[in-house]
Amino acid sequence: MKLTRIFVFLLLTAMAMPAQVIKIGSVAPDRSPWHDALKEIAREWEAITQGQVKLKIYPGGIAGGEEDTIRKMKMGTLGGAILTNIGLSKIDPDAFVLSTPFMFHSEEEMAYVMERLTPIFEKQIEKKGFKVIIWTMTGWVNFFSKNPVLYPQDLKKQKLSFNTGVPEMEQAWKKSGYNIIPNELTELMVALQSGMVDAFYLPPLVAGSGQYFALAPHMCSLKVAPLVGGLVIMDRIWEKIPENFKQPMMEVVARVSRKLARETVDLETKALDSMKKNGLIIHEAPADSLTKWKEAADKGMDELVGKLFSREIYEKLLQILQEYRQKK
Repeated sequence: MKLTRIFVFLLLTAMAMPAQVIKIGSVAPDRSPWHDALKEIAREWEAITQGQVKLKIYPGGIAGGEEDTIRKMKMGTLGGAILTNIGLSKIDPDAFVLSTPFMFHSEEEMAYVMERLTPIFEKQIEKKGFKVIIWTMTGWVNFFSKNPVLYPQDLKKQKLSFNTGVPEMEQAWKKSGYNIIPNELTELMVALQSGMVDAFYLPPLVAGSGQYFALAPHMCSLKVAPLVGGLVIMDRIWEKIPENFKQPMMEVVARVSRKLARETVDLETKALDSMKKNGLIIHEAPADSLTKWKEAADKGMDELVGKLFSREIYEKLLQILQEYRQKK
């Protein structure tokens, strides 16, 4: 009887507590795998907390771009946001080191580095008042162009679209010898149609879903950089959640993250197959091309190291990569 009374008391207490509704801004489109993953987390968090924690999701940039969502979190209008590497770098610039062009050769390298560096980023992000709930590595970025691109000199002959938001990276591309045209993703189709740009670099899923590849049908197989992102929540909001809920909530996030990674790989494969049927030509990068791409990228590194991200984190990344490659 005593245990029954305790259970009833706890249940009534939980029912009496008002639900905490966390508003989440997201640039991920509605019905995209990233949005579906966030909805799954929302459902399971609500069940775990017996309705005490609910997520209200604003997909597709409804709440604004990434800088807008960060500003709204600080103001208290939003409780959290899905951010790409660009958004994360606005909170902790060091996190952008993961997006250094031509740094990683494989997903295994990237996973090894992320396991060792993300705890450092999380501590720095927490100092700014944010809690990282989940890190995502949702594919890689490739070059798409109107004319074939195999070596740096091929791309330098074309006008490369660059999404604004990271001026240091823009300067790095320019210093490496590329013809950079600042351009928002929402304007990319018009820019391609008008001839303002001839090339861009995006994940194949985005190039396919936006139909941008139709106007730049040549894709280089070389992976430019990984697409890193994450879900962050204001630390003051996370602290309000009862401690006994937090571990099972994070276990849900880890499981959904692994599932999302698998789904992204499958979807990218299907997207590439569909694009090839509709005119996409994939050019395999020659064996000697990576060295040339890396040499060109190195010319612009001084615009990034010590300016966008710290020299300390850059050297730490190189050390971890060397450690991994020596093991292999």
